Amino acid sequence: MTKSIKVFGAAQRVTHEPLVEKFLQQLIQDVPKSGEKLEKLKCEFAGREGIPTMQNRELIVVARKHDYDLPKALEKLLQKRSVRTVSGVSPIGILTKPYPCPGKCVYCPTEDRMPKSYMSNQPAAARAVRNKFHPYKQVFNRITALQESGHPTSKLEIIVMGGTWSFLPHKYQSWYLKKCYDAANCHGLSEAQISQYKNQVRNLKQAQTWNETADHRIIGLTLETRPDFINERELARMRRYGCTRIEIGVQTLDEEVQKLTKRGHYNRHVVKAMKLMKDFGFKVCWHLMPGLPGSTIEKDITWIKQVFDDPDMRPDFIKIYPCVVLETAELKSWWEDGRYEPYRDAELVKLLTQVQTLVPEYVRIMRLMRDIPVSNILDGAKFSNLRQILKEQPNKLREIVGDDFYDEHNLAENSYIFRDIRAREIGFADLQKHPELAQIKPKLVRRDYAASDGDEVFLSFEDPDQNHLFALLRLRKPSGTTHKFFQRVIHDAALIREVHSYGSEISVGEDGQSLGQHRGLGKALIAEAERIARDEWDLKRISIIAGIGTREYYRKWGYKCQSTYMTKKLS
Repeated sequence: MTKSIKVFGAAQRVTHEPLVEKFLQQLIQDVPKSGEKLEKLKCEFAGREGIPTMQNRELIVVARKHDYDLPKALEKLLQKRSVRTVSGVSPIGILTKPYPCPGKCVYCPTEDRMPKSYMSNQPAAARAVRNKFHPYKQVFNRITALQESGHPTSKLEIIVMGGTWSFLPHKYQSWYLKKCYDAANCHGLSEAQISQYKNQVRNLKQAQTWNETADHRIIGLTLETRPDFINERELARMRRYGCTRIEIGVQTLDEEVQKLTKRGHYNRHVVKAMKLMKDFGFKVCWHLMPGLPGSTIEKDITWIKQVFDDPDMRPDFIKIYPCVVLETAELKSWWEDGRYEPYRDAELVKLLTQVQTLVPEYVRIMRLMRDIPVSNILDGAKFSNLRQILKEQPNKLREIVGDDFYDEHNLAENSYIFRDIRAREIGFADLQKHPELAQIKPKLVRRDYAASDGDEVFLSFEDPDQNHLFALLRLRKPSGTTHKFFQRVIHDAALIREVHSYGSEISVGEDGQSLGQHRGLGKALIAEAERIARDEWDLKRISIIAGIGTREYYRKWGYKCQSTYMTKKLS
């Protein structure tokens, strides 16, 4: 008998539904101009009716229950943190259960009953604890929360956190990811349909096949590991799970600092891992830690420059996690006896103002600070809105770095612009200030660079000034090394490592008004990639490291699923 899974907090309860519906009808007739105005109207309505102030989620639930067609402006106002899906997908971060870690890093927190490097009051970790680290519950409940906050959920990006994935037992890995696909497949089904699903879907491969056409498709899967755990067999296993992006904790390229902090790997491991991951078609994200013991501002700038200048390195994404002192880390004792002092706010901001000028336009800065609650930090930088300060708050920025540094580096308002992918995504553009963007016909831009003994082409659709990015594609001509796995699909083939259209997420199969999605830009990028592979590289095949939920999309353009990749012969 299949054990029933109880789901924590599965749905938003609406306590005064008739009144909530009455207020919703008023909003539809006269849409507020801002979030502040909406909150004021909610308070006034609640006061007149003698009820608690309603949540936006309640309004969304009632609107969906009664099939109200909400004006776009109202829909955006009701969305909680609309930035969550502004990149075109719905990210869902989940944690694996607490398990021993092979690392002995001095800066990692070691909280009891938590995966190493995570703390129970971090947002994603707190959700995992509430759901007892069960993957089905975590994914199912996150889809529910996103829906009730007004977000579409047909394109899911699952990000599995919890330390070194490759160190977990393989049986647990397979079970864990099957439950993720089960949660996506079963969300929205009736009890009878879920029972039928359980009878039909017995293993991971069957769950993946179902997900290819499900309402909630897992279009990307990210796994975290260490560079020294990457080998061909491990990458083949990750591909069978449906993994498309790998995050590795590089931390620093200064090997003396690596040795001092007991990281346990060196640059040779990073170089080998990068070549393998890119030759298998994976997108790669690095975790970087400036401010480690033994480092300085000057040393950090030197090795971070190497991250992008050295062809053996060059990741596609980076997360910057400046080192801080935490209660349960070994580093605490170093700090207490004076052997370590972290960067202060001004030092860190000065460092990152220089670092961002080193980041190429084909790289996405995913994070500038880790989401560690301030109460956990004993010493070190404690602000979490660093990107916002650097880009949007010139007065605050001047206050932190001082007048001399601010003027010397020309950090005046509107002149300090990030050039990475995230900073240029069209979904983040202010269309009220720049309405002309809605009328722009994006142009094709090509950037070539060498990486890990291969050739990379970064194709994108951008505005004429190249300040706004609508869609991108990463194409690779591999190193030519013969691998043991997937030879028929990746040897002597061009590899498409990523296709992404930006703008607010539009559900699968729907038309919409997004500036990036469902405009045919992805199709045009794929056609150009095929032309380059065929005419410039003289290759006969092109293979895409596609997420499970994107397979149907690529089938429309003549691709077939073979050995977990979507492949096509070039004529």
